[in-house]
Amino acid sequence: MELLSNGKKVRVIGRNADKLKALTNKGAEAILGDLADGDFLNQAYKGAEAVFVMIPPSAHSTDFKAYQKKIANNHLNAVKANGVKFVILLSSIGAHLRNGAGVVDGLGYLEEIFSELKDVNVLNLRPSYFMENIFGQIGTIKQMGITGSPVRADLRFPMVATSDIAAVVARRLLDLRFLGNTIEYVLGPADVSYNEVTTVIGRAIGKPDLKYVQFSYDDAKKGMVQSGFVSENVADLYNGLAEGLNKGYVLNDHKRTPENSSPTSIDEFAKVFVQVFNNS
Repeated sequence: MELLSNGKKVRVIGRNADKLKALTNKGAEAILGDLADGDFLNQAYKGAEAVFVMIPPSAHSTDFKAYQKKIANNHLNAVKANGVKFVILLSSIGAHLRNGAGVVDGLGYLEEIFSELKDVNVLNLRPSYFMENIFGQIGTIKQMGITGSPVRADLRFPMVATSDIAAVVARRLLDLRFLGNTIEYVLGPADVSYNEVTTVIGRAIGKPDLKYVQFSYDDAKKGMVQSGFVSENVADLYNGLAEGLNKGYVLNDHKRTPENSSPTSIDEFAKVFVQVFNNS
């Protein structure tokens, strides 16, 4: 929306026209297709000065890393074929490892292959853990009366609202001042633990005694798979990220600064959580 309101010509890619209506109603051009189709992506990037690159989720993939690599390679080939000069990659904390961060490993691969481009300006945007991931706790709260995951209860780490990520992307696409191959973190306003998050959302939904339970990796995998949330392969990769957080190596590359600390707090996000919780 920010790009459109500033007079930029915007092309959006998706598989469902209805989900793009908010943007097309404001003047964006919609291109319908699948990122797994390299020819489609080549056409979608035609004439683009700048692109925002992401790898969408595929929760029931039986080989999620292979899927990530396929989409990453398609993006790279489309950028090369069309001579795109500015690229923002939606990456993540932990991508610096390249391997060992579970679901994030594919984003490390994305960064790696784009780092080989010498005539393209690439911004590797590394947001932290999405606050929206907390929506995954709604079923656990309603069915078990707790929140829980394999992540340590007292581990404080950065969480960010996706709206804050979008704001950074819009600013960078409007000014196009990033040159070479650079990295930018988006870390939310402060590090928080799942104990603290549970206290905040518990109070917001009228359950002030809500508790967080650290699940074993095996129990977490069983819960994710049996609920139909993800495949066994993706569950293992989520556990890989949780283990990387618990052991600290996912968190050992960034340094918080005023510039990479975005505004939305977990207390503000809790207002959105309440609405989704009540409507679930």
